[in-house]
Amino acid sequence: MQNLADLRNEVDVWTGLGQRVADAIVLLELAAEDQDETMIAEVADEVTVLRKELGKREFHLSFSGSHDRSDAILAIHAGAGGTDAQDWTAMLLRMYLRWAEAQGYQTHILDSLDGEEAGLKRAMVSVSGPWAYGYLRTERGVHRLVRLSPFDAARRRHTSFALVEVWPDITDVIEVTIDPNDLQIDTFRASGAGGQHVQKNDTAVRITHGPTGIVVSCQNERSLTQNREVALKILRARLYELEERKQQEELTQLKGDHVDAGWGNQIRSYVLHPYQMVKDHRTNYESGNPASVLDGHLSEFMETYLRSLVGEG
Repeated sequence: MQNLADLRNEVDVWTGLGQRVADAIVLLELAAEDQDETMIAEVADEVTVLRKELGKREFHLSFSGSHDRSDAILAIHAGAGGTDAQDWTAMLLRMYLRWAEAQGYQTHILDSLDGEEAGLKRAMVSVSGPWAYGYLRTERGVHRLVRLSPFDAARRRHTSFALVEVWPDITDVIEVTIDPNDLQIDTFRASGAGGQHVQKNDTAVRITHGPTGIVVSCQNERSLTQNREVALKILRARLYELEERKQQEELTQLKGDHVDAGWGNQIRSYVLHPYQMVKDHRTNYESGNPASVLDGHLSEFMETYLRSLVGEG
């Protein structure tokens, strides 16, 4: 149902854009006939908005990951740099919260641990909204900060690091659907050891799940119906466990190998001294306004990296 709602919303957006384009064409024709400069200016403004929206929607078509539409869980860990690194972790958390707010996403801090003197040792936040994971997965890696340390009495330049991890929030979408056509159900006579009572009728049940090969059985209940219900309950639980294990393996793969939050592993550098610059080392995209970036203006960095992946493909 959630997938259906997402697809309907996507269709509605494109349909709405098409209608707005058609309306703009009609207004432009009327404005041209009447030589109405005010209406022409209004149509021009609408065209600008439509171009921006269309560009955004076309960009979304380049998302190819199976979980790009999903909500995201983002974790930040202080790396090398002591108190400065912990302060840097808090700065990054603020940056991502500001970015999420600007996108209209909902955020919820799941976990955080304060630093000894300042900042955070770690933080974890959920980000909910369309394409949240598709965007935030671009931030996975080590982020480096270079600045005059506010925690150094001599005001010397320090370099600190933080590790950002991102994975899709898919832990709540495990669904176990059992197709009756996939089941082989055998009945047999329940048996007991020694002098225990032995059923004269076939009340025990053995169920084999074709796609997975899982076999469950139950013979402890008094009737065939009861044993069948219990066996199905056991099968459902084992299928849930199997799916949960698959998701954990997938999350481990998405999370990637552990990376040390230190020298040589950074994906992006934020330099506040001796000059002002933020540079993504994967794409060489730069900004000369670190204050703006740290205030949440990250979309250009994200989209540049995503476009580079499309180019590689």
